[in-house]
Amino acid sequence: MLTIAIFVVLLVFILIDLPIVVAIALTAVVFFVGLGQGRFLTMLPQRMYSGTTGFVLLAVPFFILAGNLMNTGGITSRIFRFAKALFGHVPGGLGHVSVVSSMIFSGMSGSAVADAAGLGQIQHKAMVDNGYPPAISASIVASSSTIGPVIPPSIPFVLYGALTGVSVARLFMAGFIPGVLMGVAMMAAIAIMAGPRGLPRSKRATLKEVLLSFRAAILPLLAPVIIIGGIFSGLFTPTEASVIACIYAAILGFIYKDLKLSDLPDILWKSIKQSTALLFIMAAANFFGWLTLYQRIPDNLIGGLASLSVSGSGVIWMIIIIDLILGCFLEGNSIFLITIPIFLPIMMQYNLDLINLGVVMTLLIMIGNLTPPVGMCLFAVSSFSKVGILDLAKECWPYIVGILAITILIAFEPSIATWLPNLLMGKGM
Repeated sequence: MLTIAIFVVLLVFILIDLPIVVAIALTAVVFFVGLGQGRFLTMLPQRMYSGTTGFVLLAVPFFILAGNLMNTGGITSRIFRFAKALFGHVPGGLGHVSVVSSMIFSGMSGSAVADAAGLGQIQHKAMVDNGYPPAISASIVASSSTIGPVIPPSIPFVLYGALTGVSVARLFMAGFIPGVLMGVAMMAAIAIMAGPRGLPRSKRATLKEVLLSFRAAILPLLAPVIIIGGIFSGLFTPTEASVIACIYAAILGFIYKDLKLSDLPDILWKSIKQSTALLFIMAAANFFGWLTLYQRIPDNLIGGLASLSVSGSGVIWMIIIIDLILGCFLEGNSIFLITIPIFLPIMMQYNLDLINLGVVMTLLIMIGNLTPPVGMCLFAVSSFSKVGILDLAKECWPYIVGILAITILIAFEPSIATWLPNLLMGKGM
């Protein structure tokens, strides 16, 4: 009953439109005071501080900064031009181009919202200018942006690694195949809709145009190779890779002359605000997680599941359903921060693969980015496409179904995600 009461209070605070960081922290405060344990509030500053001081978490602000540098530095437009030269001529061509360009760009940014707000504006304008209905164009942009945190680097993988203690490098490797499968599922949905909806295609690019666009995009295309290759070879850690990504993005921006010194203060200030907002939520969530541990909520859930003779598959379904529901109300990183302290002991009790579940939970929060009322990618795309949130969400359903199908497949066939890290790094955590 206490578990239900805690989450009901949290949900009420969210529904009355309190900021998520206030809702999380206030829920913990209410229950500590209500249970006569107000003395533990003296631990609030310490728990909030410890929740944001892990070395791995240094990667978060740097990957956010890298995404903002890339959006300003002309990298996104070059990637889109190359993808268009390759796939623009097939039915629903620019839709496929949006997906492919997002898959390429995802190897640099690590953030779905950054992809939607940066590359997404270029994708949407190109599709609308070529005859795509704005709602269809916006739905493709919003959906394809969710590939960003699955194909490495990935901010959610960094958070998951920090919270569970599993290898971030292994998580990065595990995201490759699921991310590609996401893209294939989206392109299949676009291909099915292309004929009935009369989606246009571009003129086939000549070999010369393909080569020219490749030459213009070759340096951006090297970014994922440098980042992932450096991590895999041991040249630098995932945290250090985030700094390399920033430096590389800045160098390219200055080479292309799309990034100016006068742009840097705004980029830095924007990145600071985004990083502060996320880390502040993490700080509050750490105190909330301490409440759940102190009240032995994970232990009670494990005992309850054991008494019901729930199998490992049943636990996976529980995680899927809970994350899908929370995804309608919470921003994705907040779901990680609230649920992982509860899920982790259960996953370990049932001997579930933590690397695979990191990928599964990331896919689930990507679905949450596309479901109202709190769909962050919907908000980002609606802001520049001028398509209403509900209309946009309706058009996203084919892609949501595709992502969910891939998620369920990976959840019950862990080898799909774990094959690559096991092959390249050996078995382990």
